[in-house]
Amino acid sequence: MKHCTTQVQTWVFTALLTASALPAQTLTSTNSASNAEALASLERNGKRDASFVHDPSTIVKCGDEYWFFATGPGVSSWRSKNLVQWERGPKVLSAPPPWSTNVVVGHRGYFWAPDVIHHDGRYLLYYSVSKFGENTSAIALASNPTLDPAAPDFRWTDEGIIVQSRKTNDFNAIDPALTKTRDGKLWLSFGSFWSGIKLLPLDPKTGKRLAPESPLHALAYHKNIEAAAIHHHDGYFHLFVNWGICCRGVNSTYEIRVGRSREITGPYLDKDGAELVKDGGSLLLGSDGAFIGPGHAGIFEEGGKVWFSCHFYDGTKRGAATLAIRPLRWDDSGWPVLGQTATERASPQNPKVAK
Repeated sequence: MKHCTTQVQTWVFTALLTASALPAQTLTSTNSASNAEALASLERNGKRDASFVHDPSTIVKCGDEYWFFATGPGVSSWRSKNLVQWERGPKVLSAPPPWSTNVVVGHRGYFWAPDVIHHDGRYLLYYSVSKFGENTSAIALASNPTLDPAAPDFRWTDEGIIVQSRKTNDFNAIDPALTKTRDGKLWLSFGSFWSGIKLLPLDPKTGKRLAPESPLHALAYHKNIEAAAIHHHDGYFHLFVNWGICCRGVNSTYEIRVGRSREITGPYLDKDGAELVKDGGSLLLGSDGAFIGPGHAGIFEEGGKVWFSCHFYDGTKRGAATLAIRPLRWDDSGWPVLGQTATERASPQNPKVAK
């Protein structure tokens, strides 16, 4: 849940199970031949980069650039022309909002696990204010008409707290994830440990809570659960959650589980019919060699392709938190299946992290 970020260098893993460096370049068109080759390799083999990225948000697009946000001081941002090569963008908050110290005494502006959605002409970014191991937390909203820092109307506006948890509550208000249903409704899923994953309807006009006491729907429970994401496909809402412990590098035990429901409010069942609110959840993605502790699922669709993003702890880089993007497909029963990443082993050809 906590990691700072550095400059990014990216490489793509080939079908020959060796790692080759992608030449550094700036791609200005998503239709260029070199970019098409990079995306084809990404679709075949998955991607890993030396980025130190933790809790990546869903990927969104602004103009010809892709963006995601992540845990960090002021909320970190990353931008790319091609989904393969990423560079750091500006942080969202130049200073902690005044109300943040009322949530966590002495809070210094290190914000966790953001998520972003483009809705009704604005980019709505939700992020967490908390203290590790406690549920004195809040999810807040910042909005912007654009993600392009060069645009004249680029400006993040603090919209305040959306939902807050205190020691007296049985839930933890962190790890926001946004879902927009086909009828135009907005939903916020969130939660970490305590009583599990919750769902809250939002006002689609403001992006805020409909009412101070609007009901919370219980979606999933496990002793160690957090980082929910909901994606609609073929008549089902698929709920992705993390089980396990993050933030311990190569000793992290994160894994991504999934269940589905005909209704966004549940009940969600796994492949065996077990309810996610009763410890159910089918394994989607776990540790595999140097690919350790994947977490914080995000799903992005474009041009008929679906991409699944998350972070993992890179065993070849002493557990550095790293962005991964894989193609997402669906099996004959309508369950999600991830494209295979070719290899996670080290190679002398891998570019080094820019310190």
